[in-house]
Amino acid sequence: MKNDDILITAYAKLPNGITATELYKVVGVALLVDRKTSLIKDIECSLATDLAKNYIKRIIVGKTLNDISGIEKDFELNYFGSAKKAIVSAVKIASEKYNEIVLNN
Repeated sequence: MKNDDILITAYAKLPNGITATELYKVVGVALLVDRKTSLIKDIECSLATDLAKNYIKRIIVGKTLNDISGIEKDFELNYFGSAKKAIVSAVKIASEKYNEIVLNN
């Protein structure tokens, strides 16, 4: 039986010279997504600080994977951490995975 919620993970390379790179080398995101609507219900990411993780959650939860441009804009306007490009890239990869899942199921 298919659940309405699906878990999608994605990874992107982090820039050199930040703490998260020393710990992980890549940023990983795990998104809990509504299969039918692409609504992002929850997200976790592998950053070094809880504050950054929680802030990213505030930016992304409630958005949809069908609105990557809106997510990118929110990051451009509000997130000034060094891992911005990697996080946005990982979310884009998750969006591509979502589209493949929806098309193939």
